[in-house]
Formats: sequence, C-alpha cells, structure tokens
Amino acid sequence: MNRPLPRRFHVKSFGCQMNVYDGERMTELLAAEGMTTAASADDADLVVLNTCHIREKAVDKVYSDIGRLRRDDGSRPMVALAGCVAQAEGDEVVRRTRDVDIVVGPQAYHHLPDLVARAARGENAVDTDMPADSKFGALPARRRSGPGAFLTVQEGCDKFCTYCVVPYTRGAEISRPWAAIVDEAKALADAGAKEITLLGQNVNAWTDDSGRGLHDLIEAIALIPAIARIRYTTSHPNDMSDGLIAAHRDIAKLMPFLHLPVQSGSDRVLKAMNRSHDTASYLRVIDRVRAARPDIALSGDFIVGFPGETEAEFAATLDIVDRADYAQAYSFKYSPRPGTPAATMTDQIAPEVMDDRLRRLQAAINARQMAFNQATVGRRTSVLLERKGKLPGQWIGKSPWLQSVHLIGGAIGDLVDVDIVAAGPNSLSGEARA
Repeated sequence: MNRPLPRRFHVKSFGCQMNVYDGERMTELLAAEGMTTAASADDADLVVLNTCHIREKAVDKVYSDIGRLRRDDGSRPMVALAGCVAQAEGDEVVRRTRDVDIVVGPQAYHHLPDLVARAARGENAVDTDMPADSKFGALPARRRSGPGAFLTVQEGCDKFCTYCVVPYTRGAEISRPWAAIVDEAKALADAGAKEITLLGQNVNAWTDDSGRGLHDLIEAIALIPAIARIRYTTSHPNDMSDGLIAAHRDIAKLMPFLHLPVQSGSDRVLKAMNRSHDTASYLRVIDRVRAARPDIALSGDFIVGFPGETEAEFAATLDIVDRADYAQAYSFKYSPRPGTPAATMTDQIAPEVMDDRLRRLQAAINARQMAFNQATVGRRTSVLLERKGKLPGQWIGKSPWLQSVHLIGGAIGDLVDVDIVAAGPNSLSGEARA
C-alpha cells in the first residue's frame, strides 16, 4: 500500500560513539533530501532507530521502542531499523514485527533515501549488504558541528574476539582514505568544531597504502588551525605502535587520554576471549604510554562472568584495576550473542554470580575514578564548553582528561582556562579565569 513520503524525521541512536556518528550522517543525508528534523518521535513521519547489537538488553530495548512508536489513534510513523541489530537480524526483523518498514545495515545507510521511497511505494526495503564501495563517498559534505565532533576513520574488525558480533555486523577492518578524512576534518573545523574524536572499532589499526599510521593522521589534523583538541577511540592493545605512543608526547593537540580495553585480568580468560594479548603485554603498553605522557588518563573496558571465569580469575581482574590505575572504565556482565563462539561455550556463569562480580568491580573502578578526580583539584586547565548546565549561567565542558567540568560563565564553544575547585565521583567544579 502506498503512503506519502515522510517530511519530518527523527533519528535515535543507541550504543557506541560510532553509532552517534552514523546517526549524524543519516541526519545530514535525509536533510539533503529536503526533509526536516523533528525534536521527538511524536512529531516525526519517519523514525530511524540506529541500533547496537553488543548486548542482549540493547536488542530487547529496540523492539520495545518499536512498539511504543504506535500512537493512541493506532497510527505510527514510518520506521527504519538501522545499525547492527538490522545487520544481524535482517529479514527476521520484518518477520518479527509489522511495525518496521525499512531495515538497513551500518554499511548501507547511504541508501536510506532510496529505501524510504521504496517503503512509501509499499516495496521491500531491506538492505544489509556490505558493498565493496565506500558509503562515505555517497554522503553529503559536513556543514554543521558542535564544539566537539566525531569523525569515523576506520570500520570493522579482524580480531574476532569470541564474545563479539562486530566482525559480523560491521565487516572486516577497512581504513578510510587519508584525503577524505583530512577533508572531512577541515569541513568540521569550518562548521565550528574545535575538538575532533577519531573513531573506529579498532581505530589505531588505521593505515593506508603508503604505510602511514594513525599517528601520521593525527599529525595532519593537528595542522588545521581551528582544531584545538584531538582524541581517538577505541584502541586495541596490539595496535599501539611506537609512532602512536610518541604522538602522545609530541603532538600538543592530542589530549592526554587513552581508552584501551583489556576485558579481563586473567590470561586464561583473555586467551578464551581470543584477545591476542596477555596482562603482561597490556601493562607494558601502559608503562610505555605513561613514560611518553606522564599525565595521561587511562580508561578501559571489562567483561565479568565470561564462560568459565573462576573467582580467582575475577580476582585477577580486580588486581589489574589496581595495577593500571584507571581514571575511569566501563564494565559489563557477559552477554551471549547469537553466532559468536562464546555463546556455545560450556560453564556459563550464573546471573547472580555475575551481578556480584560486577558490583565489586564497579566499586573498585569508582574508587579509582574518585581518586583521579580529587587529584585534579587545585589544577588550572583548559575546558571546552559544550552545553548548558542545569543552573542559571552554568556551562558544562570537558577537561583534557575527558572529565565533565561545571562552571559559571562563558558560552558554547569557548575554550576557557579554569581552576578546578571541587571534585565528585562523576564531575568536577571549576572557576573560570580571565
């Protein structure tokens, strides 16, 4: 059955920063077709749910959100399911619910306008191909940005960790061309960005045909005058090259922050995860980075309750939290994903055991984060203001170490000198200096 082409759209992104970037690009793509953005799904003719498939609860939440899009009068907007859930489940999504009109994977979202037109004509609108041609060349030029902007430089993963769906939903590792990345960085700077975060599933695996690495790319982006800060995420320990470590010492615009997932403190568990590093090699990388940039803040990822994990192996994870001295970290209970080797492993851990281990791990991480924040009190540092706070005249920005800082005065996009006067578990308070 034919339906009118939508005029107003709303994009809702779940999960990682890569999805945030993809959501922004889909917004730009639809806007280039003459559609306008809606503040909420209630005001939209088209709702794009840009999904994450890393954890089971995230998948369940997507289907719950789909159901909530149906309105009191029985009507609903056109619904597009995008991202990794779309890629993993494909036609099954349409079979599972009649409330989805479009299914588009993360490597095919440049086809979204055509899929919208097909759905309006009542035709099949499922595209989960992983074409060899780059989707980025089909996307419109960047014209809008906030003070901080994401820029995807690398996609996919060849590591095949046994718990992870990324190689199946994002495909093999591929690096975007140098010139395309630098041009997009310049466009973001022209649109107002002062901080750029380079993104990739394994961002430090970025390379090109001439053998240049991520450190060379960072150096080139640092030459853009309007860009004051550069970050990158997410990294793999095995891809921390000598050049990238030296970049933390030599490139002033590269912020003193490194997100370097380890996942477990147990070598046996790491091997079962197919992580290709052990705790000793991981800690050696940290030592080398800290030797290059002593004030660097370290972040990590952890999974508790991986199949077969013993209490002693979990204790080794608590030990590496102490030894690495994280400024912050993310931690999750193991979630079996269909199609991954770990999902069929024996010795799955009981949910109540995972709950207890996650609680203890998060307590250890939170204590480290609080100590790091408290150590920042008394420093004068720069803060990039990103959004308004809850109080009159209050603004919130980021320190070089990726801490949220609250202060009075300033305007969005200002890079201000701030004295840090107080610290809480999740944020700092500062006073702007003239």
